[in-house]
Amino acid sequence: MLDHFDILAPVYERVIGPPDPTRLKDLLRLPTDGWLLDAGGGTGRVAATLRPFVGGLVVGDQSLHMLRRAREKRTLHPVRAQVQRLPFADGFFSRILVVDALHHFFDQPAAARELARVLAPGGRLVIEEPDIHRPAVKLVALAERMALMGSTFLAPEVVRDMLAAQGLRAHIAERDRFSAWIVADKPSGEDQ
Repeated sequence: MLDHFDILAPVYERVIGPPDPTRLKDLLRLPTDGWLLDAGGGTGRVAATLRPFVGGLVVGDQSLHMLRRAREKRTLHPVRAQVQRLPFADGFFSRILVVDALHHFFDQPAAARELARVLAPGGRLVIEEPDIHRPAVKLVALAERMALMGSTFLAPEVVRDMLAAQGLRAHIAERDRFSAWIVADKPSGEDQ
C-alpha cells in the first residue's frame, strides 16, 4: 500500500512550516516535569518546539521515514507505533498532543481509548484538527480522498464527545478559520 507520509518525509517541514508553540504551551499547560507524547507526530516538527518545557518527549508515528527525520533532532524519542495500539504503560504521559493527525488514524475510537489509557490522572490531552465545518477543510478532505489517503475528518463536537466517552473532561477550547483545538483532562484520583 502507498504510504503518503514516507513520500512526504523529505519535504514535510518545508511545506508545512513551524507551529505556534505559544498556543500549544498554553493549551497543554506547560511546563511540566512529566513526559509528553506527540501522537502521529511525524518528523517531530511540533514536538521539537515544546521539548524545553517537558521532562521527556516521545514522538509516536507509524512512518519510519518521518521518524528518521524526528531522530535527527536528537532531543526527541521517536517510537514507531500505531495510536490504536500504543506500546506504553497506563498513565505514562502527563501530556499528549495530536496535531493535524486524528483524521489519519484508521480507527479513531480505538485511538481515543488508547490516548485516554496512557494519559496520567490529572493529565491533559490536546488535539488540533482541521474543522470539517470550514469550506477550506472540505476541499482538503476531498483532495485527501482523491489521493486515497484514507482520511476521516470528524467534526470537533464528535471528537469532544468521543474523548468524553473515555472518561475525559473534554471541550472545544478554540477555533480559527481552519482548525479546532479540543482539550481533554483526565480526572485525578481526588477529582473522582
